[in-house]
Amino acid sequence: MQKIKFSVSGMSCSSCASRIERELSGKEGVKNAAVNFPLEELLLEYDPSLISPREVESILVKLGYGARSSSGNSDDICRSQRNWFLFSLVLSLPVMLTMFVHEHPMAGWVGFLLATIVQFSAGLTFYRGSWFALKNRGANMDVLIALGTSAAYLYSVLAFFGAFGGHGAVFFETSAMLITFIRLGKYLELRARGRAGDALKKLLRLQADKARLLTEEGEVEVAATSVKLGDILMIRPGETIPVDGVIVEGRSTVDESMITGESLPVEKVIGDTVVGAAINRSGSITIKATRIGDDAFLSQIVRMVRDAQTDKAPIQRFADRVSGVFVPIVIIFALCTFVVWFYLLQHDFLFAFRLAVSVVVIACPCAMGLATPTAIMVGSGVGLSRGILVKRGSALENISKIQILLLDKTGTLTRGEPALTDILTANAVSEDKFIEYLSAAESRSNHPLAVASLMAARERGVSIESVQGYREEEGYGVFCIYRGEELVAGNARLLEREGINQEFMAEDIRRLSSEGKSLVFLSAGRVLLGIAAFADLLKENSRQAVAEMKKMGIEVRMLTGDRREAAAAIARQAGIDTFESEVLPDRKQDVVREYRKRGLFVGMVGDGINDAPALALADVGIAIGSGADVAKETGDVVLVRNDLMDVVRAIRLGKATLARIKQNLFWALFYNVLGIPIAAGLLYYPFGITLNPEFAGLAMALSSFSVVVNSLLLKRVEGRL
Repeated sequence: MQKIKFSVSGMSCSSCASRIERELSGKEGVKNAAVNFPLEELLLEYDPSLISPREVESILVKLGYGARSSSGNSDDICRSQRNWFLFSLVLSLPVMLTMFVHEHPMAGWVGFLLATIVQFSAGLTFYRGSWFALKNRGANMDVLIALGTSAAYLYSVLAFFGAFGGHGAVFFETSAMLITFIRLGKYLELRARGRAGDALKKLLRLQADKARLLTEEGEVEVAATSVKLGDILMIRPGETIPVDGVIVEGRSTVDESMITGESLPVEKVIGDTVVGAAINRSGSITIKATRIGDDAFLSQIVRMVRDAQTDKAPIQRFADRVSGVFVPIVIIFALCTFVVWFYLLQHDFLFAFRLAVSVVVIACPCAMGLATPTAIMVGSGVGLSRGILVKRGSALENISKIQILLLDKTGTLTRGEPALTDILTANAVSEDKFIEYLSAAESRSNHPLAVASLMAARERGVSIESVQGYREEEGYGVFCIYRGEELVAGNARLLEREGINQEFMAEDIRRLSSEGKSLVFLSAGRVLLGIAAFADLLKENSRQAVAEMKKMGIEVRMLTGDRREAAAAIARQAGIDTFESEVLPDRKQDVVREYRKRGLFVGMVGDGINDAPALALADVGIAIGSGADVAKETGDVVLVRNDLMDVVRAIRLGKATLARIKQNLFWALFYNVLGIPIAAGLLYYPFGITLNPEFAGLAMALSSFSVVVNSLLLKRVEGRL
């Protein structure tokens, strides 16, 4: 299966999106078709051996829509809507004036001429949309608008030319202003929808256009898109890094805030990786290109965010079902309105007709169709600015429902690498001498504990001389000669085998072991110098994150393949009450299944390859960005920063997004429940109030605009994450 994205033009409401999905989902070779109405995008998962992109394009054309490249012409569309609104307004204002001078012989002709121009220029798009919708046995917002404006216009034309006996009453201003107001609403809605995708647009603008390529002839400035894998590039202070790479020369501080959300620049040295779009702040660096094009980190982020904005949240299904039957119900209700007022209540034809037209034009399925996707767009954009990548829009809704959160230990709760925590010396040896001899013994080993020993020596400013006679025994430790003395560094079994006494430190050994720490014993000349204790330390914010999750009412449980002592120590430090140690990868899946069978909504947080199956099975999989690629591929949410507090922020963002979606749906439904009866004349008898069709059209257009604006208010939650 392959995925392809189309940019679809010509959709007027969510009913159009639903029609495209239904039509394509029924085609052989199409696994999934998801349309994002606000973004005007179609994400298609298909089998290229059964259906081709060209065939998909032809299907869209037959449905009345166009497939265009996503090359960023949304500004042109918005500008076009603005121009059509201004054009309609300029022609409609004189038509409005004819209402007050209708007795003048020229007034009727001016109204007729200008209304006709508006009807079949600015209003032509609604006829086109209606034709294709009805031809494909569907109905959308275009049908309602075309029906309402045509009814007002055609009645006025017939009345103007005496079809109803004499020079009957006309209301050309109704059809002209109705089209004008709808064009205004569309323009405002498009502008607001454009702001909803601002975060993604800003990210795309970060990409560098040029790169400085180092060749045998010297520096050559080339297009960033022409850089190849393995190319050597020079980046000077203040320049944007063009591609992902690894530093081969120099050191600097790099601003990665646009990707991680972290405001402070990060120090980078030889061997460190850098990502495209980050800004080199201080020194000059030379990098080797390691990922380019679609494989680059920024491209992966853009793809994740776009997929998330196209994916449908579960709550969207409700709006889709309502939109699917909305238009026919509105037309039936409009006919009933006319029948009641004209036949049963014996009002004149024009009065009943106006009310029926008002009912048709005030109804709007767009607001419901926009309620969920616009909130998802804004929510995913807010997450993006904080280094929280939402790969599926449904995850923003699902993450707010988590009842139990399963946490991996290593790399998730902890730093993922051992660090020296304790030094216990013997036989009057100083700590500095112990560190020097330990780092000398470990200087040629690649074991994680050896690396941690050398790191501790560097931090303390301890330097060592060269060693001779180095020998390593796997599973035991190392031997070497340092300053004429034989050093032995390793585990307790090695010292026992070599006959080195350690019994006098038995109590300290038991205490450190009970804390889950790994011990390295060091001797010189067959005399014990002391013990070094190592542990995978808890991350800085892990305890706070667990406490915040508990405040939200989420049960937290730790799963780890580590031994029980180490697991117990970390659980105790993090404030986790329940944990399971010595867990195999398939056991993590079993735990997820067990909780889901109990009816609980399960979240899983992990960073390793062994976490991927559980991440995939959980209701929401959250992958730590510093972890293995397979974990990031599997997770529904990816945390770019190595900070467990981002899990808390993601949950808060999910809750805020779901709350905004519910508000949008409530107001969209409330608007129709309240607006349609008022348009039908509900307030006429008690208050003498009716709603003219043109103002009903304005209310309809502004309802969609208000839903988008309400979604944009979600941006205010960023500061509270």
